[in-house]
Amino acid sequence: MGTAFYNIAGTVNTAFILLSLLGVGAQLRLVRRRRERAGASDSATAVLSLNQFTVSFLAYLSFFVYGYSITPFNHFIVWPRLLASVLVMAILVEIWRDRRSRSATTSVLTAALLLLCALAGLAWGDRHVDEGRVVASAMIVVITALLAQGYAHQILLILRNGHTGAVSLRMSQLILLMDLSTIVFAFAMGIRMGWPLLLLAVVSGSTKLAILYLFHWQQGTSARVRRSHAEAPA
Repeated sequence: MGTAFYNIAGTVNTAFILLSLLGVGAQLRLVRRRRERAGASDSATAVLSLNQFTVSFLAYLSFFVYGYSITPFNHFIVWPRLLASVLVMAILVEIWRDRRSRSATTSVLTAALLLLCALAGLAWGDRHVDEGRVVASAMIVVITALLAQGYAHQILLILRNGHTGAVSLRMSQLILLMDLSTIVFAFAMGIRMGWPLLLLAVVSGSTKLAILYLFHWQQGTSARVRRSHAEAPA
């Protein structure tokens, strides 16, 4: 029963991770459409938090490392997170293209270097499995704190600007579904091995709920502005 539950939960989680990649892809397409749109009043990556996407990349990458550092090798964790890391890095490149700031350049170069190091770890990881698991677990705790901070920054940007800008609703919805399935998978793994997944998924899911609420808040604010304009004397 335990093995069956693990396999089912892992398969469902993998499916939702792949589905969430469609959300990340939707974010990437939204940015590119905004860039192509002639006469856009704001930048292609308006309101997108470099901070949040950098930390999201680190979160995906840390689970990629964690998945190949534990015994047995966890295919449910490793390959979907590698794909997610590459897609989020593509968004970081788009932010860099749009802003050309020092922080964006640093973020892209650091992400590229860490991805290469993680891939090297996959190639030679069998020699240092225990050490890799401990390091990856510590990384996940730190990155969970950074992720909470990064999403808080994204939430503040939305509140300050009064709109969601280039933030993708679809991405937030699909990643929330992924987080919920990850929580189930963490329990299937057992708390001793699955607690890093559980910790990060709970934090990520909570922040996604807040962002989804802000999309609803934005619609309500826009409706109130339209009503006030309609009721204003000519």
